[in-house]
Parts: sequence; C-alpha cells; structure tokens
Amino acid sequence: MCEMAIRKSNKVMGQTAALKQIVKRCSSLGRKQGYDEQGLPDDVPRGHFAVYVGENRIRYIVPISFLSRPEFQSLLREAEEEFGFNHEMGITIPCPAEVFEALTSSLR
Repeated sequence: MCEMAIRKSNKVMGQTAALKQIVKRCSSLGRKQGYDEQGLPDDVPRGHFAVYVGENRIRYIVPISFLSRPEFQSLLREAEEEFGFNHEMGITIPCPAEVFEALTSSLR
C-alpha cells in the first residue's frame, strides 16, 4: 500500500494549507513534560514535525518541506484513511520503517 507513495503522484494537491492545518492539529498535543508553552515538542526543531511509522511506531522528525512533495502527501492520505488525524499519538504512517526511510532519503 505505502509502496505506491514511492511512485510520483499524477495528482498535484493544491491543499498545502490543509496539510499545514493537519500538522498543526497533530502537533498540538497539550502541555506535557517535554513540550513548550505552545504544546509543541521541545525536541522538534523549527520547520520540522514528528511522525510515527510502522508497527512499532518509530518516531521520525521530518522537514515541513516534505508536505509539498506528492510522495509524502500520498503517505499522509494513507495515514488519514487508516488512522484519522484526531488522536494523541501524532501523525502515524501505516508503512514499514524501511520503506519510509527509503522514501524520505530520496526526498532529501
């Protein structure tokens, strides 16, 4: 399923604003230890966000610039279909970690 994300999407989403809202919603996890006053994780650099990948939910920090890439947008659509975006875990991508790593290394 997520292997399809490696192929370039023929559809170009003009919904960058919607994707940014998704990241903002998933990043606002409330004030917990390790979070700043805005509810954002302390260990995530500006211009990046955290995603959780695979069965073991391995945490990766990725640049926001990935949101404009069709390959990454495909992964986000799969995540929304499988998990939705209204949960405390953050963005969870239903993809083996090895595939995610291969995809993100090709995007850098």
